[in-house]
Amino acid sequence: MAEAMRALVMVVCLASMTLSWPVVSAAPPAHGQALRMTFDDLPPGALPEGWEVGATNLRGRLASCWVAHDGDGGKESRVMRITPQPGASGRTFNLCWTARVGFLDGEISVRVRAEGGRQDQGGGPIWRVQDGDNYYIARYNPLERNFRVYRVKGGIRRMLAGVSGLGIERGQWATIRIVQTGDHIEGWFDGRQVIDLRDTTFASPGGVGLWTKADADTSFDDFIVTPRGE
Repeated sequence: MAEAMRALVMVVCLASMTLSWPVVSAAPPAHGQALRMTFDDLPPGALPEGWEVGATNLRGRLASCWVAHDGDGGKESRVMRITPQPGASGRTFNLCWTARVGFLDGEISVRVRAEGGRQDQGGGPIWRVQDGDNYYIARYNPLERNFRVYRVKGGIRRMLAGVSGLGIERGQWATIRIVQTGDHIEGWFDGRQVIDLRDTTFASPGGVGLWTKADADTSFDDFIVTPRGE
């Protein structure tokens, strides 16, 4: 009887977890095709089909990645939001991404708004994602007032290029745009090209997604991926 009760409790708990974290189809594209997500067609609390939540150097529990209401664009406007768990480690990178696109060359853009965070703020897109420990990042941080492009290889982050003195504050939208062809990466911030670099670390197609660090609480909108040359 005790074993039966324990099994019943486990089934109920698993069912509750599923109901509280819906995964909803957003008509994901086939491998290598373009992706445009405004998140307005997804119910609050949903995670788009084919997306997953992960972390690099995880300490503690995974951050939450979910569709949220946003009053900034009207009552029907929605965003993707990454929120940290209590006690989030400064070494942890939070990932919300999909392997459905298979990005090698092309363009990626996303609007980013820092909502909060004491250790860290802001975030940005990731691309050519091989797994949770290997990918490129472009991110802005209003605490540091900078925009940087990194690579993460084997879980170790290395800055490839950066620019400081940006005037985007917490609570304001900023647009990040990346253009990559082969090993050539261009970084654009709010319509202005500020980074031009070359790096050969990841030469194969990979997934795309969104990234924050530590306790950053961040909203994302208008995530557009246009691959080419597959």
